[in-house]
Amino acid sequence: MEPQKHINQGSKNLNFSLLTHKVKKLFKKESSLDFDSNKIKRKLAVNNPRTQIDEIIKNLLKEEFIVVSGRGKYIFNGITKEIPSNIKVTGQQEKSIYTGIVDKTKTGSAYIIIKELHYDVFIPNRHMMTAMDGDTVKVELLFSKMRNKKDGKIIEIISRAKSQFIGTYRSFSNYSTVFVEGIKDEIEIFLPIVTGFEIKDGDKALVEISEWRGKVNPVPWGKLISVLADEDQNEIEMKSILINNGFSIDFPQDVKHEAELLDKTISIAEIGRRKDFRDVITFTIDPDTAKDFDDALSYRTLENGNLEIGVHIADVSHFVKPGSKLDAEALKRSTSVYLVDRVAPMLPEELSNELCSLRPDEESLTFSSVFEFSKNNEIINRWFGKTIIHSDKRFTYEEAQEIINKGEGKFVNELQTLNNIAKNLRKLRFQHGSIDFSTDEVKFILDEKGNPVDLYVKERLDTHMLVEEFMLLANKEVATYIVKKPASKKIPFVFRIHDLPDPDKLMDFAAFAKDFGLKLKLDTPNQVVKSFNDLNKRAETDERISFLIPLALRTMAKAIYSTDNIGHFGLGFDNYTHFTSPIRRYSDVLVHRILEKNLNEPVLENKGDLEEKCRHISEQERKAVNAERESTKYKQVQYISGHEGEIFEGLISGFIEKGMFVELKDNKVEGMVEFKNLGQYFVLNEAKNRIIGSKDGNTYKIGDTVIVKVRSTDLVRRRVDFEMTAQD
Repeated sequence: MEPQKHINQGSKNLNFSLLTHKVKKLFKKESSLDFDSNKIKRKLAVNNPRTQIDEIIKNLLKEEFIVVSGRGKYIFNGITKEIPSNIKVTGQQEKSIYTGIVDKTKTGSAYIIIKELHYDVFIPNRHMMTAMDGDTVKVELLFSKMRNKKDGKIIEIISRAKSQFIGTYRSFSNYSTVFVEGIKDEIEIFLPIVTGFEIKDGDKALVEISEWRGKVNPVPWGKLISVLADEDQNEIEMKSILINNGFSIDFPQDVKHEAELLDKTISIAEIGRRKDFRDVITFTIDPDTAKDFDDALSYRTLENGNLEIGVHIADVSHFVKPGSKLDAEALKRSTSVYLVDRVAPMLPEELSNELCSLRPDEESLTFSSVFEFSKNNEIINRWFGKTIIHSDKRFTYEEAQEIINKGEGKFVNELQTLNNIAKNLRKLRFQHGSIDFSTDEVKFILDEKGNPVDLYVKERLDTHMLVEEFMLLANKEVATYIVKKPASKKIPFVFRIHDLPDPDKLMDFAAFAKDFGLKLKLDTPNQVVKSFNDLNKRAETDERISFLIPLALRTMAKAIYSTDNIGHFGLGFDNYTHFTSPIRRYSDVLVHRILEKNLNEPVLENKGDLEEKCRHISEQERKAVNAERESTKYKQVQYISGHEGEIFEGLISGFIEKGMFVELKDNKVEGMVEFKNLGQYFVLNEAKNRIIGSKDGNTYKIGDTVIVKVRSTDLVRRRVDFEMTAQD
């Protein structure tokens, strides 16, 4: 595709709310300068009438957002000095010392996630101390005119998220080091002279930090745990991703031993304490590679003609007891981590793949949500409690889909009916404010050594959505049961919450989307839901629009676990939790325990202790997502490294000052075309969605189709370089 010739689009006319946002942003960004309406109009390159800008200035004066600096001129009303922690500032927080979690950037700076604040606090590199990604730290807020209130500095590191790392060994005359490369943390760990190990320069090694030495510029010192010299590159990289994100690659011996000693029999007494579903048609639907089956669906017609659908979940809490070594390790991990070629499970295999897995033709202990549907597909009754089931069939998603499509096969009537009910649940969910963001998921075909030989975008089937809807239903109904249960005080509970999007990010996104020909209304939560769902529909048929989906997602708050229930904005649910995956999520184990205690009279947990666990689980989830993304990126680079010199069709996915990102259409591999290799400088516009050539005036924008050649790959840095090429 030929690059488009640049056309001078001139100034633009913005709607009043977007213009207000732009004016406020200008005052913040240029907080040391003063402006009049003419200067604002020129600076923003808008052709809105001056009367609109004057009206905005009047409104901002009333809000005390700006103050008069001279005749007809105005300046941002910033706070000009650092505020001591004991002074209250109008419009600001009542204190300036907070505790939070480090979310480090590639540049070495970080954002601190603080539950009490509605924004993340930015920490510049110079104020990071020795904090690493995931650490719990104490932060002092810095209020300044230039940076507008959201900066801070770390004043204490409370606890480390991880102490073990895998890196490259180097020896010197009287010490040695291990250099750890990571997406967010690069660190050199010093060691005394190593004895008792066969190790040479360049070998990969597992080390543990034991102390930080030095007062002015502390450096980490540690000890060597093991040498990984005999393992292949893929094995080392996958282990490094897990270790360097704070996850253990094996279970402690005492945890393994405790798992081995668990009673694998189901006693008559235990069956008597449970509702018996063994004679009810029950099956699982999972990926073809799954080994841990933690949910099953049952189906039967009641005497009154209504349908009873059971959502049966592995009863992990029956085996993993509070105070046990298994429980402590499960809480520490909090989640299973799914890399491309392996799973780092939350529970030992004796539990995850055997005792707790709802395998076919076996009796299993479960905790269930059971729903009675009328002939109009309305839920008229629900029941929660401990059960025993017998799974009649293990379906893969593809097998179940084929039976639904063909209208023949085992349990065809049950599958088709469940599919129809799920579609109705999905329809109602969107009518009540749920947002649909279906992002592409890359799947790999691996050889026996774990090397990728092919990759493809996973197809989203009706059966995926069938299972999803019943799991969402169970999660919502369990949370609603706890919220509505009569009690003298609110029952402390583990909610899955999702806050409203950031207004500033929404306004920036609206301006960005406008360059794609989209006029989004994002002033109210209902408008956000409608606009984002419309955007997703358009993205299904327009490749250019599909690049807006990740940007739309970035405007959204992160879903977390909390004892404070604010609802789940993305799903449109007032009450939501995680109940359906206790094999791989510790949050669900906690939910099972609290629900069981509250099936009869209310039982109140310690809210403070529960909240601490929620914070830890949320942080572990964040680290698991990072690890999974690193794994995918590594495998993509590994795959494309076998195709250097080959030509592919791609779409421009973004820009930075040094180049453009291109995503290949067939396999979603993303790489960079550096501007220095294009023979001219390019000017990046303010919205960062298009560039203009300094010599020829050619324009490229996000979503344009380009033809690129794979120039080089770097597995260590997870980097792919492309070069532009003409289409034959």
